[in-house]
Amino acid sequence: MTPTFDILGLGCVAIDDLLCVDSYPPADTKVQVRRRERQCGGLTGTALVAAARLGSKCAYAGTLGEDELSQFVLDRLAHEGIEVACVKRIAGARPIHSVVIIDERTHTRTVLFDLQDVLGAQADWPSEQMIRSARVLFVDHFGVEGMIRPERIGRQAGIPVVADFESDQGPGFSELLDLVDHLILSQEFAQKLTGESAPVFAAKKLWRGEEHSVVVTSGAEGCWFISRCPWERGMYWPAYSVPVVDTTGCGDVFHGAYAAALARGWSEIDVCVRFASAAAALKAKTPGGQAGIPTFSAVEEFLKGQPWPYNLSPEK
Repeated sequence: MTPTFDILGLGCVAIDDLLCVDSYPPADTKVQVRRRERQCGGLTGTALVAAARLGSKCAYAGTLGEDELSQFVLDRLAHEGIEVACVKRIAGARPIHSVVIIDERTHTRTVLFDLQDVLGAQADWPSEQMIRSARVLFVDHFGVEGMIRPERIGRQAGIPVVADFESDQGPGFSELLDLVDHLILSQEFAQKLTGESAPVFAAKKLWRGEEHSVVVTSGAEGCWFISRCPWERGMYWPAYSVPVVDTTGCGDVFHGAYAAALARGWSEIDVCVRFASAAAALKAKTPGGQAGIPTFSAVEEFLKGQPWPYNLSPEK
């Protein structure tokens, strides 16, 4: 089957209400909001927007409702050129709703999220034909049991499965994890899953060998990745230095850029990691989870001035 989409996303989307303050307030105090903005967010939502801006043809096939919040998400995704006709609409469902408090002094953020009426992947959705129409399948942990079927279909069709997990709760997570081809986790969650304190050892413990790849991201500290030869020992990639304004969504942008690189046919994992690291760094220069996501040309131009870190030892 000739692919219809570069990336098909099945996970969660969110609405982020951003509140920018001079500094995060202590308890029982008042603080003035300097700027307020509503953006789209979510693990899969932001990854798809990133991939779309980087030139990938994307589709979202998750679950939403008929409410105003769901419509806002659909409108924003469509505005980014993401196909939303294959979204499952269920009365009473809605996206995650978050309030993100951004400390403009420390450039940190606090996320307060509401999961009421949020439905994850559905067991019978999307169709097998839709799944087989993608070059890359993107999943997260929202609706573990509903994610397993699309993963199985994708694996059978030879479609790489890229995953972003932040929780191992729910029956079937072990199978969900085993069906992933490209596993990209934060250092914190990788440590939780493996019990390993060092990200390189966490990556090694999660790596299955063969065509499987694992990336453990550590924010400003860079990331570790391990894949087939010659990277079996684990490779470190430094984070790019940029003036940081807001790190909201940087991990999701990394995921989306990595998936976009795979969709372009870039099979070398270090090339995908380089591209994803640059996209995430450029996003950090702008407030919000999606507003600062760069275009392909912006990432390409940025990387022209960045050396390839061949001098780094695999066992840094």
